[in-house]
Amino acid sequence: MAKPTRNTAESDDDGPRKTLRLIGQEAALAVVSRALRQGRPPQAWLIAGPPGVGKATLAYRIARYLLAYGATADGPADLAVPAGHPVAAQVAAGSHPGLLLLKRGVDPETGKASNVLSVGEVRRLAGFFGLTSGAGGWRVAIIDTANDMNDAAANALLKMLEEPPARAMLLVLANAPGRLLPTIRSRCQRLNLRPLAPREEEKELAALFPAMNAEERAALARLSGGSLGAAIKLASGEGLALAREAERLIDRAAAPDIPALFALSERLGRITDGLDMLGEFLANALAERIRARAGTPRLERWALARERLIASFARSDALYLDPRQTLLGAARELRQAARRTGAL
Repeated sequence: MAKPTRNTAESDDDGPRKTLRLIGQEAALAVVSRALRQGRPPQAWLIAGPPGVGKATLAYRIARYLLAYGATADGPADLAVPAGHPVAAQVAAGSHPGLLLLKRGVDPETGKASNVLSVGEVRRLAGFFGLTSGAGGWRVAIIDTANDMNDAAANALLKMLEEPPARAMLLVLANAPGRLLPTIRSRCQRLNLRPLAPREEEKELAALFPAMNAEERAALARLSGGSLGAAIKLASGEGLALAREAERLIDRAAAPDIPALFALSERLGRITDGLDMLGEFLANALAERIRARAGTPRLERWALARERLIASFARSDALYLDPRQTLLGAARELRQAARRTGAL
């Protein structure tokens, strides 16, 4: 399948900071705009939602506005900063002195990408916020994502939230906000980003993949659970096949196919980030089915199963666990939910 013709929200590491369009998150944007333009922003926003719905894109949009206009009504209501504005150019280049991005780095012992956001990274906030403010008077830090923090990092972030500096903004991104410390959640104003509606997502996919037919776009929109970022992953490499495996796991929840799980674990070992991708697609597929059955009794058990699976896949990623262990654990969790509450 063809690659996208342009970068978009959360399509790669540089995409969000260079992306000026925010797709389908008007409600959250209106909340932020009102707070910023009235001069009463919170010390921190917790931007929550599944991977690929635009959390980082919204965070950079907030950062650009604050760095360009401050907490004033001098900029536009949609918080857009033109591409030709010096702040937009510096943010896109990753060189604005008033903006700090904290995310997983490189493990100095292995030389490989770390699986956790370390306490050392989070402690950089103290020095960054202690620097002299730039021309706009604000400093903005983005944590992408808070779910990657280890315990020490979470406690360091909590200390910063308890003693917030003046004219400083923390933008805390979370795929699973329920797994954060309650004290962190209580000190942030929450912004929930919704999955895209199918027609909205299909429209964006048509622009990204001009050669894709309508049937393929509809399938991607359904399998991605309203996440444009997930849809882009699906459209290339092993993504679509892994999404179908995630659907099969749910369909076979009451009676898992153990030999098939063993075969899948072997396959995941040969795919870069395969286990992480499967976990993301499984979470999206569960969320989509739960939403489709809203109002049905006993859905809480399936929602709890989804949260546990997100935590399990994240733990496997952090500890380099064998994919077979993770898949068998996921199958057990799904089987228990299906046997207690029925098929999803």
